Amino acid sequence: MAGDGELKLLGLWASPYVTRAKLALEIKGLSYEYVEEDLSNKSELLLSSNPVHKAVPVLIHHGKPVCESSVVVQYIDEAFAGTGPSLLPADRYERAVARFWAAYLEDKVVTPWGRMFRVKNEEEKAEAMRQTIAASVGYVDVLLGGMVSWVKATETMSGDKIIDAAKTPMLAAWMERFYELDAARAVLQDVGAVVEYARAVQARLAAATPDNN
Repeated sequence: MAGDGELKLLGLWASPYVTRAKLALEIKGLSYEYVEEDLSNKSELLLSSNPVHKAVPVLIHHGKPVCESSVVVQYIDEAFAGTGPSLLPADRYERAVARFWAAYLEDKVVTPWGRMFRVKNEEEKAEAMRQTIAASVGYVDVLLGGMVSWVKATETMSGDKIIDAAKTPMLAAWMERFYELDAARAVLQDVGAVVEYARAVQARLAAATPDNN
């Protein structure tokens, strides 16, 4: 367990990237102070801790900030190697393989999924959904697991299955098993709340973007 005041996490409840950091901390059994950020009125602590991207999550360890969710997860695993289960394999090759799949996940799943919330027409949305569905392993589980609530919310909003048991049975089975983990139950967002949040974001983005048609 981390000592009192040793770890602080700056986040946003709805962010799947913040959920990654929460999952890693929960799985390792680490105590930490959580600070909810208002991204429309960012705190001085967030701005000074992540001056480049000004985004969450930011993990502060003994006053030193670590930014970007995948980096935060790796840092937690390495900085607290003697605490809880390891998220990355001990073997160098297996660790490299895990990092490869993590990069693949970011490129082929997370990026096109995020694009679905920024497109304006159904054709672009369908293409982003197609790329997300087409992509479909402890470090990679955490990175993908952080997206579970958002995957379910996206399926609810779009009416399409991103992870279909008929097409990707092993991935669908993995997601259901992951959803039952104590660590996942402790930190994953309520799907209904995510749906409501996502629709509000979509509406705000649509109102802010001029219609070129």
